Parts: sequence; structure tokens; C-alpha cells
Amino acid sequence: MPTPLSDFGEFALIDQLTKNYTPKHSSTLKGIGDDAAVIELPNAGVVQLITTDLLLEGVHFDLMYVPIKHLGYKAIAVNLSDIYAMNGTPTQVTVSLGVSAKFSVEQIEELYQGIYLACENYKVDLVGGDTSASLNGLTISVTALGTATKEKVCYRNKANVNDLICVSGNLGAAYAGLLLLEREKKVFLENQNPYFEPKFEGREYIIERQLKPEPRADIVAQLEKVGIKPSSMIDVSDGLSSELLHIAKQSNVGMAIYEERIPIDHETISLAEDMNMDFLTFAMNGGEDYELLMTVPLEKFDQISQVPDLHIIGKVTDRSEGNRLITKSDSSIELVAQGWNASNALKDSNAQQ
Repeated sequence: MPTPLSDFGEFALIDQLTKNYTPKHSSTLKGIGDDAAVIELPNAGVVQLITTDLLLEGVHFDLMYVPIKHLGYKAIAVNLSDIYAMNGTPTQVTVSLGVSAKFSVEQIEELYQGIYLACENYKVDLVGGDTSASLNGLTISVTALGTATKEKVCYRNKANVNDLICVSGNLGAAYAGLLLLEREKKVFLENQNPYFEPKFEGREYIIERQLKPEPRADIVAQLEKVGIKPSSMIDVSDGLSSELLHIAKQSNVGMAIYEERIPIDHETISLAEDMNMDFLTFAMNGGEDYELLMTVPLEKFDQISQVPDLHIIGKVTDRSEGNRLITKSDSSIELVAQGWNASNALKDSNAQQ
């Protein structure tokens, strides 16, 4: 019997498809399995970083509430985040589109305004791509390239016992923004009032985190400034739990994080309370925050405090201790990776309304 795709999550499917594949070139230092591939260049000591991402209308974005210029910006930003997660510097991007007949030239030009703005802000060049007709909606594929010196690249598999676990910014805001957008969309569709005004007042921050995320180039620059090279690093695109377990699995270690130390913005907490949901769930299992999660050697403790917006949330433990969330009441809960699935997130948001 054929195995339905629904039996596999995103990460299990990737593992299944790639488990028997071995790169053929010695210049391929890292292939599938990290935020970006790492290719050694002829220039000794310098590596090429390559990552790609696919955005599908109806799965990853809803143009009913996503401004198309913001979508162009986000498509670039989320790919650059993977380069920063390798401790690298992005340099170029390519953009390929599948476009259906429902779109006008002016709409695609607006999409590219967002693309160009992101390229300008992060000083990368748009160097190519492809465009094709599509039978359904809009598909965006972005490939980002970057560079790093070989010794500065951060992988997921180098965390060590007693390292400190740190995360930038705050978590759960992007998911909160998605829930709010979906809630107001539902209200509009139910009422069909041409004068409808969505209730976004006081929630501008979480809306921006969903529609216009910013990769943490500033954190990478500050780490360099204070002399910290993380032992491992990953961007938080699939929720904190999933990313912690990626590092734990690939580094063969355990993780212990503390609930009281997880940074969550007040707008995220407020929305969760309004929707009778647990704001900790937003942080642990929500997606698209694009913050940087890293492990840092214990001896760099003093330098960590010199990096603005970087928070210590736990420590790396022996694998035998498992992966645990220590609650405010001092109980221990096993970390479970739900992973980020955009279409499921939309279903979940509808179920809460």
C-alpha cells in the first residue's frame, strides 16, 4: 500500500527522502540538514552558504490580509535568516515565481518593491531567477547565498554539555499576529460589511512580526563584536521546541530550559489571554519568529550580557537527562516538537474562534 504523505511530518519526510544520500564532492562541507548548505570555495578558508525556501499561496500566506509588498519583503527576509543562523553574511538572492492569470503586472511590480526593499536593507543583490505561468495562485521560491570564514560557521551539531542556551528577541509574537489576522478575517467574512474596520489597535507589534519579520543581522554583528562564536545556532522558524530538539538530536545532547526565562512580549500575552489560550504555547510551538537560538560556551557568560536583546533561557545537559522544560512551579515537562505547519496553524486559529 502506498504511504500517504499525511503520515509524515515535514522533518520526517525530509529524513526519509535524504537518509541514503551522500554528497559526492569534498567541497560539500555540509549538505542537507542545517539552515544552509556549506560549500568550500577555492579561496582557502572561505565557504559559500546556500539556502532556499518556498512560499505557496493558501499554504504559507493569505493575500486577503497579507499586503503583497510585505510578502515580497518577507520572502527575502526568511531566507536571509538562514544565512545569519549559520553565522554568515548574505550576499545574493535569486527569486523564481509561479504566477496565475488572476494577478496583474502592477501587483507583481508591488511584490518586487518589497523584494528590492529587503535587498536594500540587508545589502544583498538580486541576481536572477525564473518566472512561469501557474494554474493556481502565487508561488515564490527564493534562494539566498552568503559567505563566511570556515572557522566562523555555526552548525547545529556542535553544542556541548554545560553550554548556555540563548535566544534573541521574544517568541510567539508572529503566531499571535497570525491568529489575530485570521480572527478579523473571519469576522469580515461573516458580516460582509463594506465599512468593516479590523480591531488591530494596540496590537501593531504582533501584526508586524507576522507580516514583516526581520532577520537578526544585528545579533550576528554583536556576537562578533564581543567575541562570541556560538557552539551551535539555528533560527526559530518552526517554534522553540522544534529548534531545541534539532540541536539536541544533531549534537547528541540534552536540553533544559526554564519557563520563567522565555522572553514573551506583552502584546503576545494579551492576545493569548483574550483568546483563552496559553501564551507559553505560542512561544514553544508557534512559528515564524525568525529569532536566533544558540548555545554558547559557559566561559562566555559575561560577554552574553553585552549583546542587547539576547537572553539566557537554559543550559545544555547530558543526553541521558532528555529535553525538558522546567516550569515556574519547578516541575519538569518533556519537550515535544510539533513543528511549524502554516496550513495547520491556520486550521488551529480557526478552531479557537
